[in-house]
Amino acid sequence: MENDRHIVRGVVAGIVGGLAASWVMNEFIAGPGVKLQHLAQSGEENQREAEEAKQMKQSGEPKIDATMKAADAIVHAATGGRHLSLEEKQKAGPVVHYAFGALMGGLYGGLAEYSSIARSGFGTTFGSVLFTGADLVAVPVMRLSGAPTDSSAGSYATPFAAHLVYGATTELVRRVVRFIL
Repeated sequence: MENDRHIVRGVVAGIVGGLAASWVMNEFIAGPGVKLQHLAQSGEENQREAEEAKQMKQSGEPKIDATMKAADAIVHAATGGRHLSLEEKQKAGPVVHYAFGALMGGLYGGLAEYSSIARSGFGTTFGSVLFTGADLVAVPVMRLSGAPTDSSAGSYATPFAAHLVYGATTELVRRVVRFIL
């Protein structure tokens, strides 16, 4: 690999890896990741979450996550004031998730061509840096979620693990695609 560095091939391989990893991350969160979060949370936090879910169900208000808020903000900025309907937010949220995953994968793929540090931990270092930079810093700064201090450390177990899964999957797929390219 050291003699076969190519930035465009690296970025393309990273984009493919990031897209695949975004899907795997979603599957992880929907499956065993939820159990991991409940194990890491206190009984009080689990009870609060159950209450919030019950209230949401009773009020008929679905949960609006950060990707849905980001999609709405993008449309609002691009159109000069239009907001998305709930249905549009629900459709656009995953588009934002996959686009961000592809973008970060492309960045990783380009860096991985030239830096063994970027590839350290088989992508898990990248995943942990991405979790810190996106979930703990950028998303709260852009007011797409509350401050990290609004939640307990245990509530971050699943999102952190999901980003480790994202990083490792990105690296695995990047290597396979890069071998082919």
